[in-house]
Amino acid sequence: MTPPASRDDCAALDSADPLAALRDAFELPEGVIYLDGNSLGPLPRATRAKVLQAMEHEWGRGLITSWNDAGWIDMPRRIGGKIARLIGAQADEVIAVDSTSINLFKLLAGALALRAQRRVIVSEAGNFPTDLYIAQGLASLLGAGHELRLVERERIADAIDEHTAVVMLTQVDYRSGSCLDLAAVTALAHRAGALMLWDLAHSAGALAVDLNGAKADLAVGCGYKYLNGGPGAPAFAYVARALQEDFHQPLSGWLGHASPFAFESGYRPAPGIARLQCGTAPVLSMAALESGVDTLLLAEATGGLPALRQKSLRLGDLFIERVAARCADHPLRLITPRAHEQRGSQVSYAIGDGQMGYAVIQALIARGVIGDFRAPDILRFGLAPAYLRATDVWDAVEHLGQVLDGGEWREARFMSRKAVT
Repeated sequence: MTPPASRDDCAALDSADPLAALRDAFELPEGVIYLDGNSLGPLPRATRAKVLQAMEHEWGRGLITSWNDAGWIDMPRRIGGKIARLIGAQADEVIAVDSTSINLFKLLAGALALRAQRRVIVSEAGNFPTDLYIAQGLASLLGAGHELRLVERERIADAIDEHTAVVMLTQVDYRSGSCLDLAAVTALAHRAGALMLWDLAHSAGALAVDLNGAKADLAVGCGYKYLNGGPGAPAFAYVARALQEDFHQPLSGWLGHASPFAFESGYRPAPGIARLQCGTAPVLSMAALESGVDTLLLAEATGGLPALRQKSLRLGDLFIERVAARCADHPLRLITPRAHEQRGSQVSYAIGDGQMGYAVIQALIARGVIGDFRAPDILRFGLAPAYLRATDVWDAVEHLGQVLDGGEWREARFMSRKAVT
């Protein structure tokens, strides 16, 4: 599809968008173009009432009885079952628990135990740092020759061999937005006898992920990006049904026990995905996450994830074409693949100067266009299709052009680095 040639064309596209009503399900500040939903999703309108219900009625009045009467004890599996619909999994293969980092530790440890004669975790050097740090820490803890082997993305196939226990990769690169083929890479790992662990932090809720179709073994994902679960929302973990009976994770907390309220002194893992639990679920955060997931599932009435994915790609095409036309005189280098099958739900540009890149993003934020900066020199723009419009993209690129044309980014107020970039 040819990207629209004018803002009026964008407005016409927005009017005909079957997903347009979904935007109204979010609280979006007036005058803001939000291009950072790939880092923190906005507040769904239903979340406030959902959390207040959990606070005022379930906690405030029901007190401890709400673990049973309000279904608090079932939240991890119930919400996990809903997330499963977004990632091509069965309801009993996904659970909402802990953080992405903690879930990575659990799944990597479990994978190494399932491949006890192997000692190597393979990942790419550019993977998200927390994934690498967790793997490094686990390998150091286990000792006995365990190692994290890092290679460049194009050399992943060469790095997987008979020593590889598990391959750990993020489907969509957090900087460039480049997207790996879930099924093809999983098949590479399986041919070598290794397990495949996917990080779906930048995929779940934006891409039409199909873990079962790809025959993936393990996966983790984030609750506060495209799932719109709120800052620091609980994450999720996936273990393929075929692995669950033999899968053991090291954080054997009481809620992962087969009978937690028997209060036995010895640990027996719960059947199935429930053994991925550790401590008590943060109920208020879980309530917000469930609301975010429910909001995204509203898209099922108008085409679901395939429709969201197609809209995301159209918005990406528009962003890329507009920057090429509007900002041709400036040192922006597209690092996001143009090919749809290789692109996630963001568009990123290297600008060659980290200080300039940071300042450009700060100048855009001051104008109400919120993207983010990633070291060393990357401008990153998330394209969450649930609420973003073609006119938003058109206007955002116009603001970017104006910031660059007038040198607005050079103002001192945009140069000072904040703690979060």
